[in-house]
Amino acid sequence: MAVDLAALVEPVHTAVVTSEVQRGVVGEPSVLPAMAEVARPVVANVARLCTAARAAEAKVVHCVAARRADGRGSNVNARLFHAVGKAPVALLPGSEEAGVVPELGPEEGDLVLCRLHGLSPMAGTDLDPVLRNLGVSTLVVTGVSVNVGVTNLVMDAVNRGYQVVVPADAVAGLPAHYVDAVLEHTLALLATITTTEAVVGAWRAP
Repeated sequence: MAVDLAALVEPVHTAVVTSEVQRGVVGEPSVLPAMAEVARPVVANVARLCTAARAAEAKVVHCVAARRADGRGSNVNARLFHAVGKAPVALLPGSEEAGVVPELGPEEGDLVLCRLHGLSPMAGTDLDPVLRNLGVSTLVVTGVSVNVGVTNLVMDAVNRGYQVVVPADAVAGLPAHYVDAVLEHTLALLATITTTEAVVGAWRAP
């Protein structure tokens, strides 16, 4: 089925949502060094999407994850949480490591939402009501990881009635063949899979 991308991402009802594109995840140092390595090429595309969104007057919302020093309020019921908890990098609320990478700003007008729990930027967080208050019905989902957070975000958004667009070159995960398989066999069933250039071009067109 052909998709009218320009209509789908019309700025008045669209937000770029970045998932964990923060210093302590995709930067140096990282709680997940292997993920940071594969995410480096993606950060430039996420930044490009954010810049184009602002210019077109679409919304930009950054979703970051943090963990208190005492771990209170954070999950401990999966191996991933234990790995993050034992990492030498601490994603303390308000710290540089929990902050958005400088390539993304954040700029004035961007929103930054921080969570202490869970795997998804949307489930049990402020993201859904904030987006609805902004009049958003389409999400351009970016960031990490296709393994967990990005896929959770897409599913949560679809379950809540949003249209979702995923620029494949603006999300990261590992290994590469797994990311390709998830995009083709799972996310393509739920979202419009496209490219950074296509989304930026839609916003650039008259």
